[in-house]
Formats: sequence, structure tokens, C-alpha cells
Amino acid sequence: MELTFKEFLRSGKEQLSAAGYPEVDAEHLLAHVLGISRMDLHNPLAVENAILAIGDTTLIEENFWNLLDRRCAHEPLQYLTGTAYFRYLEVEVGPGVLVPRPESELLVDATLIHIQNLSGPVSVIDLGAGSGALTLAIATEAPNTHLIAVERDPVATQWLRKNVARISEDIRIIEEDVSTALTGVKCDVVIANPPYIPNGQVLPPDVAEHEPAVALFGGSDGMDVPRKFIVAAARLLKSGGFLAIEHHESQPAAIAEAMGDEFVEITLHQDLTERPRFTTGIRR
Repeated sequence: MELTFKEFLRSGKEQLSAAGYPEVDAEHLLAHVLGISRMDLHNPLAVENAILAIGDTTLIEENFWNLLDRRCAHEPLQYLTGTAYFRYLEVEVGPGVLVPRPESELLVDATLIHIQNLSGPVSVIDLGAGSGALTLAIATEAPNTHLIAVERDPVATQWLRKNVARISEDIRIIEEDVSTALTGVKCDVVIANPPYIPNGQVLPPDVAEHEPAVALFGGSDGMDVPRKFIVAAARLLKSGGFLAIEHHESQPAAIAEAMGDEFVEITLHQDLTERPRFTTGIRR
């Protein structure tokens, strides 16, 4: 059985590789079909027990090949498994919500460092929260925070509610546009990952064909929505409050200009590939 299983998995990897996708995706998909972790695929006893529990090897094969075909047809891996890994969390995702990216973890790092330097309960608002990955990462890693997640898209909000209910029920959810949400409210920290991709940019097929355009594109130069988010952040933040906003690698100067009137200590941060990724600032 072990040799057959290895050959079975190898065939899946070859199919994905031929389609231009990482071979490791086959491991994620087969683990999903078997109901075990990817690491357990390397444990023969765990694999055998999973197969016995399902009891139908034909069904396993059919489900696996179906998922492989869908992946080769550009459907995001995270949509197929229903899970995206973000920092220490497993976030539920699917059609209608943006898949959280590892690069956004750096924005969370910078925000957590700032929060550590504050005393007492810290109020945090996540603008355009999507699946809730950023909100939930801060909620679970900084227990002295009170969080509000703002998301206007009803489909994305459904995923947000699922994740909040499963991971941290204390988060308040507001389904509203950032321009009008939370009138009269002031907070210590705002985080934001707005749609910032320029409308004409060509994206990989799995992103362009499946992830929601409303969460991706920010106007002709990508700055229409980030500017709106910066205005909202300035309205919501107390004097001395902290903003961290993700943006396109071509936008550092435009972001700094948009923040210039209301923020000081404007600082550009790079990702692990040394590309501009997000900017932080302090409310005047």
C-alpha cells in the first residue's frame, strides 16, 4: 500500500508541475482529501488509518484527481482546501474573499511591536478586513487589544463572521464602507490592506479568474481606494495613533503624499524580497 500511495502522490505532483504549479500543492490536496495534516502524509500509519476510515479508495482517487484538475484550471489552492495559513492561524477562505498573503504578516509584526509599547487596553480597527486574518492575528497575539473589523462586501463579511466565530468571538464586526463606518469613534491603531492593484496590471490566472476584483483593484493607478482608507484612518485615530497600510510596490511616494497632511513619522517598510510592502505613520 505504501508504494502504491507514493506512486499515486507522485503522479499528482507531475500533473501539477506540468501545469506550472508547485508540486507541494499535491500534498496539500491529498492531505485534505484524507482528512489529515500534510505532515501526516509522511507517516505511513496515519495514511493507512485515514484510508481505512474513509473505506473507499476509489472515492479518494476521484476526489483527489478532481481537485488536481481544478487546481490545474487555476482555482486557488486555498479555495480548494478551504483553508489559508496565516501566522499561527488556519483561516477559512473561499470564493468571494481574498486569500491572505504571507507578506501581510510583516504588517502584523510592525503593529504588534507598536502595541507592545502602549499601556492599558489598546483599541484597533481593521479597515477592509476581508477574511479577518490580520484582525484575528492581532487578537490572538496581543490579548490587551479590543478590535473592530470593518468590511463592506457582504460575501467577504460572511467569511469574516465564520472566522471570528471560530477563533475569537470578541471582535466586533461592522459591515459598512470605511468612509462612513464608526462615526464619532476614536482608536489607538488602524491597520488596512485596501485594494491597491492598478486596474491595468496583469495578474496570475488563479488570482485574476477567481479572487474578487473588488478586493484587488484600486483604480487606474491603484491609489483611489488607499487614499479613501487613509482619510478614514485619519478620522478614526486619536492624536498619536498608529496607522499601518499595505500598498503596491509602485506606490510608496503616493502613499506618503496622501498621509502627509495628517501623519508624521511616515515610514516605508519592505517585504522579505526587499520590495516596498507597507507604510506606517503616527497621527498628528
